[in-house]
Amino acid sequence: MRPAIYKKCCAVLISTFSFVSKTVRTMKYIKIVVLFLIASVALQAQEKRKLTLEDVWASRTFASKTVGDVAWMKDGRFYTALEENRIEKYDVTTGLKVSTMLDGNNLNQAGLSKLEMDGYSFSADEKKLLIETETRPIYRRSSSSEYFLYDLSTGVLAKLSTGGPQSYATYSPDGKWVAFARNNNMFLVEVATGKEVPITTTGKKNEIIHGSCDWVYEEEFEFAQAFFWNADSRKIAFYTFDEREVPVFNMQTWGGLYPQDYLYKYPKAGEKNSRVDISVFDVPTRKTMVLSLGSEKDQYIARINWTKNPDLLSIRRMNRLQNTLELIHANASTGQLQPIITETSPTYIDINDDLTYLNDGKAFVWSSELNGYKHLFLYDMAGKMIRQITKGDWEISEFKGVDEKKKTVYFTSHEKGATDKNFYSIGLDGKNKKLLVDKTGSGSVNMSPDFQYFIYYFSNIVSPTTITLHKADGTQLKVLEGNNELRKNMEGILLGGVEFFSFSTTEKVKLNGWMIKPPDFDESKKYPVLMHVYGGPGHQTVVNSWGGPNYLWHQYLAQQGYIVVSVDNRGTGGRGNDFKKSTYANLGKLEIADQIETAKFLGAQTFVDKNRIGIWGWSFGGYMTSLAMTVGADYFKAGIAVAPVTNWRYYDSIYTERFLKTPQENAAGYDDNSPVTHAAKLKGAYLLVHGTGDDNVHFQNAVAMQNALVKAGKQFSSFYYPNRNHGIYGGNTRLHLYTMMSDFVLKNL
Repeated sequence: MRPAIYKKCCAVLISTFSFVSKTVRTMKYIKIVVLFLIASVALQAQEKRKLTLEDVWASRTFASKTVGDVAWMKDGRFYTALEENRIEKYDVTTGLKVSTMLDGNNLNQAGLSKLEMDGYSFSADEKKLLIETETRPIYRRSSSSEYFLYDLSTGVLAKLSTGGPQSYATYSPDGKWVAFARNNNMFLVEVATGKEVPITTTGKKNEIIHGSCDWVYEEEFEFAQAFFWNADSRKIAFYTFDEREVPVFNMQTWGGLYPQDYLYKYPKAGEKNSRVDISVFDVPTRKTMVLSLGSEKDQYIARINWTKNPDLLSIRRMNRLQNTLELIHANASTGQLQPIITETSPTYIDINDDLTYLNDGKAFVWSSELNGYKHLFLYDMAGKMIRQITKGDWEISEFKGVDEKKKTVYFTSHEKGATDKNFYSIGLDGKNKKLLVDKTGSGSVNMSPDFQYFIYYFSNIVSPTTITLHKADGTQLKVLEGNNELRKNMEGILLGGVEFFSFSTTEKVKLNGWMIKPPDFDESKKYPVLMHVYGGPGHQTVVNSWGGPNYLWHQYLAQQGYIVVSVDNRGTGGRGNDFKKSTYANLGKLEIADQIETAKFLGAQTFVDKNRIGIWGWSFGGYMTSLAMTVGADYFKAGIAVAPVTNWRYYDSIYTERFLKTPQENAAGYDDNSPVTHAAKLKGAYLLVHGTGDDNVHFQNAVAMQNALVKAGKQFSSFYYPNRNHGIYGGNTRLHLYTMMSDFVLKNL
């Protein structure tokens, strides 16, 4: 019963009893009051309903809305957004729409009546648009599309190329050219004439890739487009991947009379990687220069960026074990290399995009974890540190840029705690740090290029995302999207209470967690618990942000009488190097020890049935679940492992070797903490789920675990999804998956 209604009922009850005490018709009025109370309670119960799995995974009732595909205009006063297949232009100062720049629903040119837009970008002078349509995903970040050029002044629409789908089409800064990748090669299109010019011709599937990443770079260094224009539009720097010696992975696809083989290059831990070259193509001369990056070929070129000098290319190079990072400046005309910064670590170094060269050409801002926490530093162009900008026993999350006119740096950080993420500014001199949005929860930022405004995406664990427009000083101008419909729909649902908590393990390690209790929680009763885990390096599940469908599914389970808990073990992010990198060379060992400690801690609570504790997780979380059900078999009654790694020998080189070294150097680190090694220890109910089309964590992992369990004589449940990738989605798939998982929990926990 809602407090307001309860108070009204009580008030009526007291008033009525006071009245009837003065009359001889007491019993009649008591009956009236009791009936009124019963009716009020019944009415309140009718107002609140339980979630269904269809609510969570099939309908749009609880879907969040966003303000997506936002592109700021040059002067910062206007921004655009793709809404209902229209590119709408907004005035930042008023928050009002001023025009529709292109309506994809109403076209009568280029042989099209309608153009379904998946994305867009402006030319530098903002007179032309590059429209992305018919986008087809390849892997996690890669895709191919059909692109169109649209002239905003003439209204003329033209196809970029007729040679087949393109990837990553990008205007040159002067707007005269568009570069793109196709079929492992790179091309230029002259905007004025439509003439297509090949940059490379030697690209070949599963052999040579120009201008796009190979599988492992895309997945683990988190970028897919591998070419970049310089400032004067005369040069393009691009990657070439020679993957001829990389072993082939064969992934069968099902559906026809005969299964088809899908072959692609996937370097597993300890196996050969692609050889990577960086080249510079000179547009006026049509000549290409390959930069000489030294005799060592078993290395990574984790990033390249142009500096403000159009002839100076910035290169970040790492050794194979990723414990040495070099920042190198390369002269794109002569090929001469100059080492600028070298960082080393006894464990590993994370790669990010926190590098900004200042417009004066004299300095750059760079992030580092050398002092134990990720912070920002200012260096001169020769690599001499000028100063540390941010300091403290907390770490920044994202570096958002530098307003050089105001000498102000913008960033998000975990200064208020690992579970929250807030937006700050600070002087380039490291002084006058300011919290720009004072809210408890997590925010992400899209800042205008002139640093006058920003769009803030904020949520907390119980509230969906609110998207607001702000001045640079934090002043809120307008709510762009409040997700009010979702909030209203949530008000009609019977939800369990959510709380954050922490506890210390027997090793004196403090761990953070959250807990969802049933809506009718009674502390005198004992409840079963389902733990949710990811637990992988640098990642967190215990964050004060909206969890979307998974949060709602956990609420669904709470409505069935389960407590749902998640705890971030050692190795996760937001708490500095010592906590994050403590798991180095022994993935799984400390992580599962902490999850077992969590089960023990929960089992000691008076309201928990210690004999009914379960766990579930996806990917690294599936790996953790599999360890919990074997190494931690005495503490977990049931577990669901979705798309798990079961032996790190089967996973890719960049990710796995970053945390474990190579199998040749650290065999024990791979085998001692593999669920396959411990399969014979399984005791409880174990459900193993995998997609056969998982290009990331191969179905091979499930096969290996199943073989080990069969060999050990262990009974278990398993399910495979034909042709589904690591996300296991499409059509009715997610509803099917979560229905199966819900049934498993209800039956076995």
